[in-house]
Formats: sequence, C-alpha cells, structure tokens
Amino acid sequence: MKTLRLILGDQLTRNLSSLSDLDPAHDVVLMVEVAAEARYVPHHKQKIAFLLSAMRHFAQDLLAEGIQVDYVKLDDPANSHSFTGELTRAVARHRPHSVVVTEPGEWRIWQMMQDWDLGCPVDIRPDDRFFCARGEFAALTHARKTGRLEFLYREMRRRARILMRDDGPEGGQWNFDPENRKSLPRGHRPPARTRFAPDATTHEVLTLVATHFGHHFGDLEPFGWAVTRADALRALDHFITDCLPSFGDYQDAMKTGEDLLYHSLISPYLNCGLLIPREVCARAERAFHSGAAPINAVEGFIRQILGWREFVRGIYWAEMPGYAQTNYLNATRDLPALYWTGQTLMHCMEECIGTTRRHAYAHHIQRLMVTGNFALLIGVAPAQIEEWYLAVYADAYEWVELPNVHGMVMHADGGRLGSKPYAASGAYIDRMSDYCKGCAYDPKVKLGPKACPFNYLYWNFLIQNAGTLSPNPRMALPYRTLSNMPPDQKAEISRSSAAFLAALPTWNGTQDQ
Repeated sequence: MKTLRLILGDQLTRNLSSLSDLDPAHDVVLMVEVAAEARYVPHHKQKIAFLLSAMRHFAQDLLAEGIQVDYVKLDDPANSHSFTGELTRAVARHRPHSVVVTEPGEWRIWQMMQDWDLGCPVDIRPDDRFFCARGEFAALTHARKTGRLEFLYREMRRRARILMRDDGPEGGQWNFDPENRKSLPRGHRPPARTRFAPDATTHEVLTLVATHFGHHFGDLEPFGWAVTRADALRALDHFITDCLPSFGDYQDAMKTGEDLLYHSLISPYLNCGLLIPREVCARAERAFHSGAAPINAVEGFIRQILGWREFVRGIYWAEMPGYAQTNYLNATRDLPALYWTGQTLMHCMEECIGTTRRHAYAHHIQRLMVTGNFALLIGVAPAQIEEWYLAVYADAYEWVELPNVHGMVMHADGGRLGSKPYAASGAYIDRMSDYCKGCAYDPKVKLGPKACPFNYLYWNFLIQNAGTLSPNPRMALPYRTLSNMPPDQKAEISRSSAAFLAALPTWNGTQDQ
C-alpha cells in the first residue's frame, strides 16, 4: 500500500517520525515550496533562501537513497501555494492509502491539519527530535516541574544523563551562569568563522528569492549558511573546536564590527532539522570530558538547548492559542521605523539591526538587551515586535520566537516565562559592549540632549508601570531607588521620554527601506 509522507520545511531530518517506517518501493515523500509561508510575515531574504536551498538539498539526498520524492517548486505554474492545496493535488496524483506527517512546530499549521479532509486517513505523528514531548511537558507541568526554566532543565539533565556525575551535576553545581558575563578585553580578536560558499542549487535559489522576494527586509548576499547536513555538521565541529572553549566567558559580550563572536550559529540548523539536539549536546559534553572546553562554557551552551529551547517549546504548546493574546503591561505603541531601516543615532541599535540585516542573525544578548530592551521600554505592542523577530531571523519559528519575545522580551505574559522584565538602562550596554564609544549619546549622562535614551526610558518605564510591577519582589530595588528620586527629576524623566518618543518615526508598512 502506498503512503504519502509530507515533509515540512523545518523537518529536514532523515530519522523524522513520519519517515521512520518508509517503504522506498511504494511510498512517496511530498515536499512543497509554498509562497504563503514566505509571506505570512515578510521573512528576511536570507531566511527564505536558506530554507528553500536546504529543502532542495534534502530532497536530493532522499532521491540518492532511491526514495521517490514529489517536489513542488515555488515557480511551478500549477503550485497553489498552500499546504492544503498542494497536499490535495498530491493525493489526487498518487492516490495513497494514507497520508503521514510529523506534527508541525507552529499552532497555525496544527490548526490547518485538523481541517484536512483528503479522502484518506491522516496520521499526525509526534516530533521526537525534542527531549521533552508535548504530552510529557504537560505531565511535568501537572507535577509542578515547569514553573521556571531551572526546574525543567534539571529534570531534563537527569533524564538524559547529560553532564551528570552519579546523581548530581558535573562540576558540583547545576548552573555556571555567573561565570559567563565577561566583556571582551580590549584588543581581543574572536576567531574567524566558517561560512559556506553557495553551490549551483543555492545560486538558483538566490536568484529565485531576488526575483520573488526582493522587496523583503535584509541583504540576500553574501550568503554563507550551511544548507546540507554535511555542512551543518562541519559548522558544529567548527564551533566545538574553535569557539566553545571561550563561549561561556563571552556569551553576553557585544562588540562593534564583530557580528558573530563565539556564538554557535547552529540554531537555524537545529530548528530546521539539519542538526539534532541530542547529537549537539553529546558533542559539547565530549568536549568537556576530553578537556577541550571548560564546564562553564559547556554547561552554558547545553542549558540553551536542553533547558531553554525545551522550556519555550513546552510553554508554547501548553499555553496556545491564548498565550499570544496576553498583554500584561498594556503596551500599544507602533513599531518604530528604525527596526526596518536601522537609521538611528543610538549606535547599539544601529549595530544590532545592521547585524540582523546582514546575516538574518543576531545573538541572544543583542536580541534581548538591545533591540528587545528598547521595545520593552518604549511600550511597543507585543504583536508588532513579535512579527519583526519572526520575520528577520533565520532561526525564527513561532514556537521558539513567540515565548522568547512575548514572555522574555516584553513580559507580556505576566511572568509565565520569566519572573521579572528584562529592562535595563544604558549602563548595561556600556558594561557589556563597546557600542557606547563614539555614540551620539553618553551612557553616563542621565538627562538632557546628550543622555543615552535608554537611561531616561528605563526610569520612565518603571514610572509608567509602577502599579503593575512595583509589587514584584524582584523589582524591589529599582522601585526603592525610584521612590527616593526628587519629584522634579521624575518629571524631567517623563518630559524627556515623551519628547524622544514623539520624535520617533513609526513603521510605514514596508520593509523596502
């Protein structure tokens, strides 16, 4: 009996659950390039190119195994440009006994699957690439082991037996984060990063993207992402060998002109399936046991995958669809135009948005403590900043982007993800980067035309949200400081913030800046 097996663009894994019992003699693998997926938010041109090229290379690998692949390209005149439409056409072509698919990463696709009426059974299988299945997370929630990241992280470490010595954590403690907050020493040069030259398939895709999505945000070239599993494994080896030893020390650092530093750059590969979380964690753990990388670096890296990545996915599936509708701080401001143009006198924002434009990538501190912090302080409507993050990063899918931005960045979930807002003044950016050197603003000046906007915006954020945030025990110290400020200083903070925000252009609805 013939089975039609649909593979989505973020499921480029040979041992995917929907391929586990594939019969090459009879079954057909369906892969489709759907314009609606590239346009439901205006995705970065490199993100679109990365996924289309990775899909085409994955299909080539399947064909090389002797597997029959029905591949519908973006520019196929018959392409309906929807998953439902293409699956319906494929069922008519192949007349399968059943359709098999692995559960999707995004709620909107899950809802779409529930409405499929294809005239044959549809088997939606769990995505077993993750450490914690959706049902397992729900059980852990019932057992009160998912209230905070640390609870889930320790449970996952125990179950997976990663960085464990007998019944306790390797190194005698679960978390080495306090050791991972160093700024880069003056004159320090990070390693050159491995990038991958486009082959003929990727060049074809780059031309396609330039033709159909040239108005989208971001630079299309130079393009250097891995688009095959073999190259993704090479990217992982490069990180483990050349970057992981110093990753822990400098994972929170930022430096002008150094877009990539010691970060792994593998999140796009993990999130589309070219790499598997278990193999990545095992590779990092081996580096520790061989003495190639210290415990603070390895633990910090593994925590991002085994802990944080699993935590945000679990919350997404446990809390959707209502999660996306919450707005705890009642933030309503339109997204400023500078998020698309990068045109601003704030050098930190210019640098981080420039990095994003060049690579469809920025590391987690740039996202959280610069672009995210600014959106939080000025009160951008959560849905608008969430759409921006989903659009501009090559590793962004709603299951990982929404909890990170909605909860971690905007505190719009009222503390489900993090117990306090990640709000900071210019002092944090000055401490962790060299961005403030040569900036039009001075992080040491609190008020006036030379003052760093992050300074007065931070205190204005606390003033405006005092009724909501001041009862939070973790906000006690800043609110104590605020309570001791003279009334005229508070009034000037409010005036400076209002004037700055009034002069801030908002997004005009186009990314072609």
